[in-house]
Order: sequence, then C-alpha cells, then structure tokens
Amino acid sequence: MTARPLFTWCFEETVLRWLPCLWLAVCALPYAVYLKRQPRLRQLPKQRLNVVKILICLTLAGLAATELIRSLTHRAGQVSTVIVVGSGIQLAAYLLVSVFIRVEFRKGIAACGVPFIFWLLSLLCDVEPLYSRLIMDREEEALFQDLLFARFGLQALSLVLNCYADVGRQALVDGKEPCPEIRSSFLARVTFFWMLRLLYRGYKVALEENHLFALNPRDSTDRHLPKFMAAWQRQWAAFKRRYSSPVVRVSVTDSDGGSERTPLLQQQQQQQQQQPKTDKDDAPTPSLTRVLARVFLPRLAAAWLCKFIYDLLQFVNPSLLKYVIEYVEDKDIPVWKGYFYAVAFFCSSITGTFFFHQLFHLGMTAGMQIKAVLIAAIYRKSLQLNPAGRKDSTVGEVVNLMSVDAQRLQDVAGYLWMLFSAPLQITIAMVLLWQELQASVLAGLAVMILLIPVNGFLASVQRRLQVQQMKNKDNRIKLLNEIFSGIKVLKLYAWELSFQRQVEDIRELELTTLRKAAYLNAVGTFTWTCAPFLVTLTTFATYTLLGNNLTSAKAFTALSLFNILRFPISMLPMLVSYCVTAAVSVRRISKFLSSEELDPDVVNREQHLRGQPRIEVREADFCWERSPSASAEPTLSNVNLIVPDGSLTAVVGTVGSGKSSLVSGILGDMLKLRGQVTLRGSVALVAQQAWIQNATLRDNVKFVSPWNETRYQRAIEACALRPDLDILPGGDMTEIGEKGINLSGGQKQRVSLARAVYQDADIYILDDPLSAVDSHVGKHIFDNVIGPNGVLAGKTRLFVTNALQWLPFVDNIVVLNHGQLSEQGTYEELVSRNGPFAQFLRQYMNEEKESDSGSEGEDDEIEQQAAASPSSPADAFGPRSPARSRKSSEGGVDGLPPGASAGSASASGRGRRLSRRMSSRVEDLVQVKEETKKQNRQLIQDERSETGNVRLTVFISYFRSMNAWLACLFFLFFLLYQAASVYSNIWLTFWTSDPYLNNKSSLSNSSEYVNKRNMYLGGYGGIGVAQSVFVLLFAIVAAMAFVISSRQLHSKMLSNILKAPMSFFDTTPVGRIVNRFSRDIETIDSLLPQMFRSWISTFFNVVSTVIVISYSTPLFMTVIVPLGLLYFFIQRFFICTSRQLKRLESTTRSPIYTHFSETVTGTQTIRAYAVVDAFVTESQRRVDFNQIFYFAGISSNRWLGFHLELCGALAVFAATLFAVLGRDTISGAIVGLSVSYALQVTGALNWMVRMSSDLETNIVSVERLEEYASIATEAEWDVPETRPPPNWPDRGSVSMHDLAVRYRDGLELVLHGLTCDVKPGEKVGIVGRTGAGKSSLTLCLFRIVEAARGRVLIDGEDIRRLGLHQLRSRITILPQDPVIFSGTLRVNLDPFNEKTDSEVWTALELAHLKDFVARLPEGLAYQCGEGGSNLSVGQRQLLCLARTLLRKSKILVLDEATAAVDLETDSLIQQTIRREFKDSTVITIAHRLNTILDSDRVLVLDRGVIKEFENPRTLLQRPNSSFYSMAKDAKLV
Repeated sequence: MTARPLFTWCFEETVLRWLPCLWLAVCALPYAVYLKRQPRLRQLPKQRLNVVKILICLTLAGLAATELIRSLTHRAGQVSTVIVVGSGIQLAAYLLVSVFIRVEFRKGIAACGVPFIFWLLSLLCDVEPLYSRLIMDREEEALFQDLLFARFGLQALSLVLNCYADVGRQALVDGKEPCPEIRSSFLARVTFFWMLRLLYRGYKVALEENHLFALNPRDSTDRHLPKFMAAWQRQWAAFKRRYSSPVVRVSVTDSDGGSERTPLLQQQQQQQQQQPKTDKDDAPTPSLTRVLARVFLPRLAAAWLCKFIYDLLQFVNPSLLKYVIEYVEDKDIPVWKGYFYAVAFFCSSITGTFFFHQLFHLGMTAGMQIKAVLIAAIYRKSLQLNPAGRKDSTVGEVVNLMSVDAQRLQDVAGYLWMLFSAPLQITIAMVLLWQELQASVLAGLAVMILLIPVNGFLASVQRRLQVQQMKNKDNRIKLLNEIFSGIKVLKLYAWELSFQRQVEDIRELELTTLRKAAYLNAVGTFTWTCAPFLVTLTTFATYTLLGNNLTSAKAFTALSLFNILRFPISMLPMLVSYCVTAAVSVRRISKFLSSEELDPDVVNREQHLRGQPRIEVREADFCWERSPSASAEPTLSNVNLIVPDGSLTAVVGTVGSGKSSLVSGILGDMLKLRGQVTLRGSVALVAQQAWIQNATLRDNVKFVSPWNETRYQRAIEACALRPDLDILPGGDMTEIGEKGINLSGGQKQRVSLARAVYQDADIYILDDPLSAVDSHVGKHIFDNVIGPNGVLAGKTRLFVTNALQWLPFVDNIVVLNHGQLSEQGTYEELVSRNGPFAQFLRQYMNEEKESDSGSEGEDDEIEQQAAASPSSPADAFGPRSPARSRKSSEGGVDGLPPGASAGSASASGRGRRLSRRMSSRVEDLVQVKEETKKQNRQLIQDERSETGNVRLTVFISYFRSMNAWLACLFFLFFLLYQAASVYSNIWLTFWTSDPYLNNKSSLSNSSEYVNKRNMYLGGYGGIGVAQSVFVLLFAIVAAMAFVISSRQLHSKMLSNILKAPMSFFDTTPVGRIVNRFSRDIETIDSLLPQMFRSWISTFFNVVSTVIVISYSTPLFMTVIVPLGLLYFFIQRFFICTSRQLKRLESTTRSPIYTHFSETVTGTQTIRAYAVVDAFVTESQRRVDFNQIFYFAGISSNRWLGFHLELCGALAVFAATLFAVLGRDTISGAIVGLSVSYALQVTGALNWMVRMSSDLETNIVSVERLEEYASIATEAEWDVPETRPPPNWPDRGSVSMHDLAVRYRDGLELVLHGLTCDVKPGEKVGIVGRTGAGKSSLTLCLFRIVEAARGRVLIDGEDIRRLGLHQLRSRITILPQDPVIFSGTLRVNLDPFNEKTDSEVWTALELAHLKDFVARLPEGLAYQCGEGGSNLSVGQRQLLCLARTLLRKSKILVLDEATAAVDLETDSLIQQTIRREFKDSTVITIAHRLNTILDSDRVLVLDRGVIKEFENPRTLLQRPNSSFYSMAKDAKLV
C-alpha cells in the first residue's frame, strides 16, 4: 500500500488531459446553438477584460502547439503518440474557448458555465501531475515540465478572470438598475454572491421600494404569457374533441397582438343546446396541469436534474463515514487516506450545496413565473366573462383564485421534485443498506410498504377537507368584500353586529375544517416521524436476531442512510398536502378559465362610410343567459334601431323596460339570439353609475388617451368641472380616491362625462348621465355637451334618460316598453300620436314644469295634444307583466342578469362603488386641503410597512392568542421527544461498543449474549415508544393551539375594523383590507403553524447535535464556538433584508387586488372604450413589480443557504479531521456518532437559520393583523348607563347648540357654531351649494363625524352620551344610492330578525314590492345576489324604502333618495314617504330644490354657517335671500 497518492504517467497524459476537453466537446454544439439564438448587442461595452481572456487562451494554445511540435520532432513510439494526441486536443480546445469568449462578448452574455467549468477541470486535472513532478524525479525533458508549470499558472489566471463578468454599465429599466443576476459571472450566480450588495444595503438601512433592482426579463409576465395562452388554446381544442357537446370555445391571442376583445374562451355561436346538467364542481375542464407542464417543464426539468445529482451525492457521505470508521479501527491504513476522506467529505458537501441551491432557485423562479402567468390569465378572463360567467364567480372568489390558489401553485412548483426524489432516495438507500445489513433491510421495507395505505387515506381525506375549506374561504371573502364596500350603510343602520355574526359563522365553518385538517396532520406527523425510527428498529432487530453482530461501522453507516431516509419519508406528508392543495387549486382555476365569455362577434365593427348610420340594430333579440326552455322570453325582442351619423337619439322607458339592457346589447355585453348589430366608429360610454379610478382627476379624464391641453380644458369647461377644481386641494392633480370616495355623485358623473368628451370618439352612449347632478348643472351640461349646441354636436349620441325636459331638443326618441321598442320618432311626432308616450308626459307635467329650464311652450302644447287620453296614467307605458317583472328582477338594472351591470362591470361592483358614501363629500376636501398638500395631494395613503426587527410584542401576542398553557405544553412535549431521539443514538453507541458483544469468541447463542442483545434491543425499542408518545402529544397540542390562535386573531381584527371610523375606510382601499383577511389569514391558518413546527424541530435538533458532537469529540468545541458565532452573524446580517423584503412583498401585493377590484367595477366602461389591453398591461406591471420583491426574497434565501452550508461543510471537515488526528485515542463508535451528527449539523444549522428567518418574515402577517386590530375606533356601540327608553325618540325634536364639526384634529371646521331647533313632526329641507356642509350636518346626526364643540339634542337627549348603536338604530336614513347586500330579501330588510313576517310583508306592500316578491318562488328567501345584482335599480331603491318603513322611526333623513330613478318610481317613493311619515320629523338633503318646496322650513347653509332657516315660500318672496338666488339659478323663479 503506497504511502503517497500518485497516478501513473499514462493516466496523467490521457484521462487527466482529456477530461476537460471531453467536457468542452460534449457542450460545444448545444452551446453554439444557444449562442446563435441570442441577439447581438448594438453597443458593446469596454473590452479590456475580454481581450485579456482571449490573449490567455491564445497563449495557452501556443504552449499546446509548442508541446505538439516538440513531441513530433523529439519523441517516437507509443508514448509520443499519447502526448501528440493530448496536446493536439488541448490546442483545439483553447482555440474553441477563445472563439466562445469573443462571441459571448458580442452577444452580451455575462456568464456561462461551459468555459468556467472547462477552466476549473483543467486546473484540477493538472494538480496531481504538478504534485508528482515536484516530489518525484522523472526522466522527462525540462521543456515539458516548464510547459506544465506555465500552463497551470495561465489556467489558474484564466479561472480567476472568469470569476468576473465582462459587461459594461447597462441602462436603467423603468428607473431601476437592471437585475444584478444578469450581469454577474457564473461563479457569482451559483454562489448567489450577486445578492451581497442588496443584503449589505438592507443591513445598513431599512430597504425601501426604490432600493430594489428591476425584475429579470426572464421572469417577466410578458415572456411567458403568450406561450401559456397558446398552450391553453391547444389544450382546449383537445378537450373539445374529447367531449362532444362543448358550450364554449377557445380563441386566444398573445399579448403582443390581437384585440382586447379577443377572449380566452367565448361562446360558440352555432351552439344552441345546453350541455347536460352536471355538478359544477365535478364537470370536466381542460387540463391546466398539462398546459403548465408544456410551458414551464424545461425549467423545472433543469431543476430536477440538479436534484438528481444532489441525491446521488447524498449517498457519498455514508460510504465515506464507513471508510473513516474503518480507518480509525484499522491502524494499518495509510495516514493520507484519512486526510483524503476529510477532504472528500468537504468536496462532496460543497458540490451537493451547489446543486441543491440551484434546484431551489430554478424551481422557485419557475413557481413565480407560474403565479404571474395565472394571475394575468385570471385577470384577462375576468374582463371577458359574459353575464352567466360573472354569476358563477363573485369578486371575492376571483380574488381568492389570484391570492390563494395561484400562490399555492407557486409553492408546489418549488417542491415538485419530491415526486421522483423521494422514491429515488428511498431506493438507493435501500440498496446501500442491503449491502450493509443484507436481507434484514426487507423488514424495514415492509414497514414502509405498510405505511403506504395510511398515506393514501390521509391524502383522500385531506383533499375533501381542502375543497370544503376553499369554499368556506370564498364565501367569507365575498361577504367581507361586500361589508367593507358597504361599511357606511352598515354604520348608519347599526348593522355591524349582524354582519359580524355572519362572517364569524362562516369563519367557524372554516375553523372546523381547519381543526379536522390539523388533527389529520397530527396523525400524519406522528406516523411519519415514527416511520424512520420504526424502519431502523425493525432492521436492526431483524439483523441481530438472525445472529449477526451489529458493529459500529455497520450501525452508523446504516444510521447515516436512515437519516437520509428520514427526509424523503418525512417529506411524504408534505408532498401529499402540497399535491392535494395544488390539485384543488388547479381545478378551481381551470374551472374559472373555462367559464363562458362574451362573443366578440355579437357586434360587427365596420369602418364608417358617408351616409351610413353609426349605430344599426336589425331584428335583434337579446338575452342575458341561454335558457334551457326554447319558449323563454328574451330580455329584448325584435329590436330595430337606426341612429344616423351626428344625431342625438333619446331612449326613455319605465323601470325594467330594458333601457340599460339596450345599451348593453349595443355594446356586445349580452347574448344575441338573432339579428345584427353594427357599430361604425369608436365608442365612448358614460355609464349610469360613474366609474372612477383611484387616480388624479386629470388621469381620470385623460384615461388612456395622449395628453392634449386644448381638448382637456374644453372638456373641463363643458362639464362644469372648473368650480370643482377650485375647491379641490390639488386642483386637477388631486387624487380623488378609490371609487371616487371623496367626490359627490354629481361630480363623479361629470368626471365620467368629461372622460368621454376628452376621448373625442365617433359614438357616444350616455346612460342617464344627468340623474345625479343638480338641475342647473344638468342644464349647463345638456347645453354645452349633449345638446344641439354642445361640444358633442355632430357626434352620434344615444342618450338614455328619465328627465323629460330634454326631449324636445333631441332629434329622435325611442320608447321602450317590456323589452320592445314600442314607439320611435321625433318629439313632435310622438306627441301628435297621443300614444303612451304622450300620456306619460301629461301625468308628470306639473312636476317637470318646476325643473324645466325653459320649455313652457312645449309643455302647454303637450297638455293640449294629450288631453283626450283615456288611458290610466299608471299604465302609460303599459302594465308590467309578471314575466317582464321577473325578468327585471333577475336581470338587474332594467333587465340585467345576476352579476351584470348597466353602468359598469357588474351590479355587485356598482353596489360596492356606491355604498361607501351617500351624498356630497366635497366639504371633506375643503377641510383636508392643507393636510393633503402636506401629503403631496394624496388621499389614499400608501400601505404602511414596518421596519427593523419584528417587535417582541408580536410574538407575545401570537402566543397569547393560542393559549399560553398550550404553548408551554407543546414546547415541553417536543423537548421530551428530542431528548428521547438523542438518547436513542447514544444507546446505539453503548450497544455497538459493548466489548462482550464485539468479542468474536463469545457464543452468539449463549444466554448471556442473548440477554445483553435483548437488553439493548428492548431499550432501543422502548426509547422509540417514548419518542412516538411524545411526538403524538406534541402534534395534538400544537393542532389545538394553532386553531385557537387563528380564531382569536381573525375575530380580534374583524371586530376592531368594524368599529373603525369612516375616515379609515375613506383612506384605505378595500383591496388592502381584504388582502389582510385573505392572504395574511391564509398564512396564519396554514403556513405559520408549519413554519413554527419546523422552527421548533430545527432548534432542538441543533441543540442536540451540538451537545452530542461536543460530548463525543471535545476538540470539536474549538470549531463549534466560532462557527456558531459566524452562523449568528450571517443570520443577523441576512434577516434585516429578508424581513423587510417580506414586508415590501406584502405591501406591493395589495395593489394587485385593489386594481383588480377597481377593474371589475368598470368592466363595461373598459370594454366600451376598447382599452382592455391597456388594463391587462397595467395589471401585469403591478404583478411584475411585486415579483421583484419576491424574487429578491428567494434569492436572499439562496445566498443564506449556500453560505451556511459552506460553513456546515467546514464543520464536517473539522469533525472528520479531528477523528483522523485522534485515531489513537477514539473508538469507532464515537467517531460514527460524532461524524453522523456532524453530517446533520449542516442541514440542522442551515434549517434553523432559515426557519428563524422564515418564521420572522411570516410572523409579519401577525404584525399586519395586529396593526388593524389596534387602529383607533369609534365611540362605544352600547353605553348601558345612558341607554334611552325603548320608545325613544317618541317626539322627534332635534336641537343643535353651537355645533362645530371638523373631520380630523388639526383641520379647519366644516360647520361653524350652528344653532337651530327642528320641531317634532316638522319637514325640513337642507340646501346649499357644493361644499356648504349639508352632508357634514347629516353625518353629525349619526355621529359618523363627531362634533368638535357644541351638542345635538334629540328629544332632549344629548347624543354624545349615547352609544353609537343606541343612536343609529333609533333614527333612519334613506340614501341616494340603494345599497343591497348578498343574502335573502329578509336579511336585507331585517338582519337581526327582530320583525315578524307579517310586518315585513306590510313594509313590502307599502313600498309597492309585495306583488313582485309574492311572485318569486322563494318569496322572502329570494337571494338578492352580490350587491343586489338580481334586482333592478328601481327595485333596490324600493327595497331600501321598505327597510326604512320597517324601522319607521320618528326621525327620517332623506339624502335625495330619488335622484337616480325614473319619474314613476320617484312618485311612488314620495307618496309613500308623505303618507307613512306624516307624523315623523323628516330632514331632506336637497340637490334639486323642487323636491323640498313643500317643506315646512328650509335650512340654507353656506360655508358651514346657517344663512336662512324659514318657510320656503317666505324666502321666495325675498329677492335678496340666498334661497331665492338658488331658486333663480335653478329657473324655479
């Protein structure tokens, strides 16, 4: 046996010289193809480094050529041939590498592994020849030695140079530095050294968004979305061929081409029959899994290849351990082998580290690419859903798809390698164990096979629980979305507790399922934690009972293999869980992407030619959903409509007649059963309910068009927005808040109209645009925008209206009745026919005279021409048939379907958009002017992100929420489990080192031998039983504790947010709040418990590992102390950045869902303007921006993991080296124990640091929940000490004394010392110009805004002394915007179930809804749909009236409740209020003065001060009064 490790000369000249060249030869062709496909740089960077690299290559080529020539001229025979071949191959290799270097430079490729690995192999292969020539004298010419030394030096220099990237300074990407990964060298990439700069910055200062680099173009959504779309199209085509009766088809285009009208899936026009009914959840869908595999499999396959190599390297260490134990026990083995084993341990560990972290980097970046593509596809799909598709998918459900399901698929993509890795590791381990323990391994294998059915059972139960959990989560998020969108109505009606109870009921269902899943996981944890030990025990027991002696070499080699087995076996439950959740999420997303879409072919888009009409509808029938019944009546039937170029056409009709349905049909938002619709030119839409973006006023008007100052100023002037710009604190650069939160209804409508005017379209579709504005403003807009002399004169205008005063000025009038065009013609033609239209005019002529702006002559003519009408005025447009009424109820606004909208994306969206405010909020802006200036005119504040360490109080609150006793118990049980686990290995040391059992002369069948063997075997088994018991107790207690914590944290946050003041909701987007209840609650429910269990496991594992190694090898303490300090420093250095990246990733995630919610409410507007692509691009930009922080987070994890495992490899090297050095004083069993634990210390310390970091970054979710759970709240809801009598208020008097109000501390007053008395039963109107304080006064009555000084008395009771619910539940408001929540009619009327059915029916009868509800099969149990989408606008307003009648308090506040309804509904509401509230005090906020002319007194406000408070008739007799001036402006005098 040689004392020195040397190779033969032939081996050196062949294998060692050819190996690097072989690597280059294998990679040359694919690498050349790769280089050819890369684009060439237009501007080359400085090339000094590149030139040096090429010069070194050419110099090496010269050395190889010199050697080749010298060997040809001075050598002969076989040896000469070997050298000639070797030097020739090297010459070709060096020249090829020089070519690669130059091409890489010209293509801008910063780093590639092919040249780097070539230089590394070349250097390593020359180490041994260099060593042999230094220590041995060989008969060799000096020239060849000199060439070897020169070659070695140049190769070392080239390797060093290849550690640097040869790139210049690159241009900024969207104002950010390019991703440093692109510009880093190969070595920097595989070691993640390129992250060091960001980590250092994060260590020095708290990271902010502008500190981050741009996203790697490889990970951008645009890179992968077209491939995904194309793959989905092919998959859908295959799905269609498989299933014979498809309902929908695929038509996909990539993001670079095609129109925004191109859908993912669209309705098949030829298909007239429905699919056979199936359970929606079980209906087949295209395989999303296959689509994802086609797009992302190459990158995942590269990751799996790294895992495959890593798995093979894992089994090198157990074999090395066996050799080390043999080395210690056999003193004849040369010393150099011991050192070789130590170095081999280090090299094996560090090489495995390279591949392991590349596996995670490739897999997790593929996961984030999958998530980005799925979010983009879901977003695009939501913009193309038809009404049937929208009905099946609520906003909350779609948000869950984007936030939870897409995230789960991202997570599972990073761990899919377990599918092949676990079986592979188990197989290799069993083969190696067979070599050590022979047939005894079959016993352990049998245990694993017996556990497979357990795994299958757990998987099936877990899948069922997961499906149920996601349904519950969808329902909860849907309800929360409605609650926070309609929070103002809840507060005004004091309904928070009822809706809180509904949420908590759904949450309790979630927690029940979560508890079952937790107990199931406890069983899984118990089973799979015990599995490795059971396998070890049965294998050792079988081996010893067969008469074999268990030596230390065999025991600890086997134990190392069993430790490797522990990972795949323990990962199986995680694999099952991931696969189950992924399968559920894939199913849900696939189902959504398979929903029905709008058919872009419904509307023909043609180029306009002179003389052609702009809008042409011929013999068209429209419906919202295909009915299974062939005899079903369409929503609109036999529509024939011609709108000439440049004309103004009005559309009129009663509630439910189909006006908004006609608009939707023309825009292509309905199903067309027959006929033809043609649009010739671009379209601009002014929706019935204005859609406002969370942006500046200028951006809302400009929308997506280029900036044009002249056009912009013209739109502002025409739409009467100039005075509003003077009020707004930042002018047109003021951010107007989410959904226009800080604008009045009229202002929003004018902004919407200005947007349409600015677009300069050919066709303008105006859906009742003047309903929300004051009469004088309406006249200004009609005269300057819509009318014959307005800025739109000459444009084609389709004008849907309920205001009859404008009709004499239009070119043509279309009368809708029961979904049909009953009359068409000019104003004069329709009046002269004396038909239904003329009768309708006569009925309301008296009311319209007051608000008409100058058409008295026309009114007289109408009265004369329509005098002889015999028809009943109520039936002027014909009676409503039950079928039509039902269609209206099911069809939303004028026949819209569930989930559809007349004015925006959906009725549910409209409900959310309207519910947060009910009247003018301009006075808010006047007061926040100074504050807004200080905050850069920003109303919606950026989401706050904590900085620095997570506060200890966050951890304490988390433990408190889970019950402190339970927290202590599961710590105790895990400590006992870990102690038993460590002692089992120490027991094994005693067993294998027992001198009697190791004495070969001992008889294996003697009683003493058997007794000792059984003692050790029984002790080992007993310790295993103790482990099992403790781990089971730990798992059960942990399951209980985490479920309790989830309940407490959710309940605490929900309760506090419902008590938050309105100012919080005005400045916080709904998407941001919902994000806390979706993603953060999901983290606390699922991810945080898993992280916490992992952290406990790794922490105790590290402690036990350090104790065992220090006990067995005391010298190791000299390494473990500095190593521990190094680990601590790395963790502290890393956690600063990691934690802040997690926070930033969370805060940048919210805008994705906020933008989505905003988009959904404006879907109809977005499609009408044909800007779907622009919004899809914006969504992708937000997703990519969020991905920057996620990518930085996972890359920082990789940096941490690599450097910690590098330290761990040093620890293994040290432990092995100490064992080699102490071979004379240490036993093989102790070496086995020490090194086997040292092999674990790498993973243990690494996972502890990583789990500490992950725990701290994920505990941020608790921090975010605690933030919302501790925000300032309103006053108490209930104050028992001042609770008023049950009949209070019994008179209805309201007294204000020196009432002053400001919205927040530090702002100016909006009401300045108001003093007035409202007598019991008095009818008072409140008027004033915009910003006068009308809404502030109303909000103060309900204590939505608290008084700064003064007081308000109701029946002599100071309202400040009352609880908020005691006050708000005793007075009633009828809002301008009808807000309906999803749920039954009865819940919407009486959420606390305090009234009898008889009282509810009476209220419905008084509200003129009894007949409608009685015709419904479900009656009071009829589901209103999300946001009341199953009811028309008029029906919703009447339902709000019924709600008011049911409470029938002594004080009623009306906030212009009839502004947005037709005259018939207006008349019904006004009559009912006058009749039913004749003895009550009625306070009316008036935007139209004619509605309060019959009031007892009028309160005139101006800049927060009472100017007048008298009878309106008295004030009208004073020409110098403010009220007279306002009436004059409105043309009432």
